[in-house]
This record gives sequence, structure tokens and C-alpha cells, in this order.
Amino acid sequence: MRIVLAVIVALTIYVIGASMLRRFKVAPPAEPDPADIRPVNLRFRCIVCGAEVTMTAAQDDPEAPRHCREDMLLVME
Repeated sequence: MRIVLAVIVALTIYVIGASMLRRFKVAPPAEPDPADIRPVNLRFRCIVCGAEVTMTAAQDDPEAPRHCREDMLLVME
């Protein structure tokens, strides 16, 4: 009886673990079309630590990157 119970518990743990691992299988986003990328010259600064980023290419209307879990601010030159 103990062996049967152990096999059932082991199978249950295996099925639950396998289903949890399947949830991590996420396809990466599609690569952007090179024709849609345009040159830009934008500078952003982190409001928390002051790190700066220069964006030189973007699609359509670029969003501000995130740093220190906050959106970075656009720096006016």
C-alpha cells in the first residue's frame, strides 16, 4: 500500500512540476523589420541613480527605457 501511495505522490509531483515548467516556455518577441527602424538621437537619464542612455535607433515612437525600476526621463540638450 505504501509503494502505491508513493508512486501516486511521485507522479502527482512530476505532473505539477512539468506543467509549471511548461509555463516558462515563452517565445521571444519577433525581430523588428529593418525598414521600420529609423535613426534618432535621444538621451535619457535615470531619476534614481543618474545613469544616462543614448538611443540612436528606434521604431516609430520610442518609449522611455526603464532603470532602477523607474522610467527614465528624456534629457533636453
